[in-house]
Amino acid sequence: QVQLVESGGGLVQTGGSLRLSCEVSGRTFSSYSMGWFRQAPEKEREFVAAINRSGSKQYVADSVRGRFTISRDNAKNTVILQMNSLKPEDTAVYYCAADYLYYDGIPSYAAGDYDYWGPGTQVTVSS
Repeated sequence: QVQLVESGGGLVQTGGSLRLSCEVSGRTFSSYSMGWFRQAPEKEREFVAAINRSGSKQYVADSVRGRFTISRDNAKNTVILQMNSLKPEDTAVYYCAADYLYYDGIPSYAAGDYDYWGPGTQVTVSS
């Protein structure tokens, strides 16, 4: 069983920054590619960023490119989403997710491919 817990959400003004952290426990963290997704009220869950097992490749959605970065520390079983230049449209519940891969491949953009999810953390950006 894999457990994920997000932290670092909160209320921030437009242009501000937040650093989301996801701590993973239960199995070998380095066997999983990791992703961040978000869901705003009355909208579908959408891809934000993903990182491969080794951390050598990062992918972000067009809507956040240049503002958000994803990283991981396999020694600490943690994945980070650094969010800068936040906008009101970034307001959502942010979810961390883990996808088991038997090789260090390209992480998926599809929420349905991820095996484990955290409970989410609220991010609110005021205008």
